[in-house]
Amino acid sequence: MELIPKGSNELIRVGKSIAITNKLIKEIDSREIVPSDDFRVSIPDVNFQKYLVEKHTIEFVDGTVAYGDVKGITKIACRNRSIESLEGLHYFVALTDLWCLNNQLTSLDVTKNTVLTTLWCVDNQLTSLDVTKNTALTELSCGFNQLTNLDVTKNTALSGLYCAKNQLTSLDVTKNTALTMLWCWDNQLTSLDVTKNTALTDLRCCINQLISLDVTKNTALTELWCGINQLTSLDITNNTALTVLKCGDNQLTSLDVTNNPNLIRLECSDNQLTSLDVTKNTALTYLNCNENKLTSLDVTNDPNLIRLECSDNQLTSLDVTKNTALTELSLAGNIGDWWVELEMWR
Repeated sequence: MELIPKGSNELIRVGKSIAITNKLIKEIDSREIVPSDDFRVSIPDVNFQKYLVEKHTIEFVDGTVAYGDVKGITKIACRNRSIESLEGLHYFVALTDLWCLNNQLTSLDVTKNTVLTTLWCVDNQLTSLDVTKNTALTELSCGFNQLTNLDVTKNTALSGLYCAKNQLTSLDVTKNTALTMLWCWDNQLTSLDVTKNTALTDLRCCINQLISLDVTKNTALTELWCGINQLTSLDITNNTALTVLKCGDNQLTSLDVTNNPNLIRLECSDNQLTSLDVTKNTALTYLNCNENKLTSLDVTNDPNLIRLECSDNQLTSLDVTKNTALTELSLAGNIGDWWVELEMWR
């Protein structure tokens, strides 16, 4: 093989040729080629074929359909059909709503479905999901999969994100300022910044590894589930709209709920609380403060209480004479050892 001398005109021509070729390849790859209506689209999954036949009256020929028959479809709801592949989906260019939950998908390519506003792919076997091209998404539900990463920084229109029961170690929602609902429970998150998500009304981040959680900016919150983490403190004094608070199984030594008059349900069991003032929470119907270090508990201002669980504390007495709605009371593991069903002795 004869080498071309360095600096020769021949070497320059070869270099230019390679550069031009590479540029052409990039240009070709970036072009969006619109097929003709009679172009045949391959749909290899038999169960996906059956769905399209039943719900969209699509005619198949040797596992293919005409592009003209699928390009205008806006909604696909193929849940619970044992579908293993949605290959061919990128030709459904008008798709705005995709519900493919409860199937057997191991991969899902929606990068060409750029007008998608709703994506539900819950309960599959996905290990990755690219939604960076789906900037119109307002609702993403991808829980109960095997995702280790989820980039939603480009999905600034998202109002609902449900990514629970995955294997996420991080989740950046700082760009998702329109979020009203965030369910990211049962992952492996060690931190979660929701200070930019001021529209949040429902945050469920329980069963993670969070050591801190700042919800002082989330004044619209009505439900906060942050139990089974490693929180040592929780400031909810600004969350006056809260109706449900579940913060059990953490390491809290104090909890101030005096600014939360709308609380209906409070679960703060399995912490290290030495006191708990619920005298301002007159709307409470359920209180679970089991397994703390409480020496006293005043529920005389909580006439709506239906269920009260305060087992495994250090209580020596408890006045429930004002709790006329009470039907269930658990006191086991205190200075006495009681389990009382009030209906049994009324």
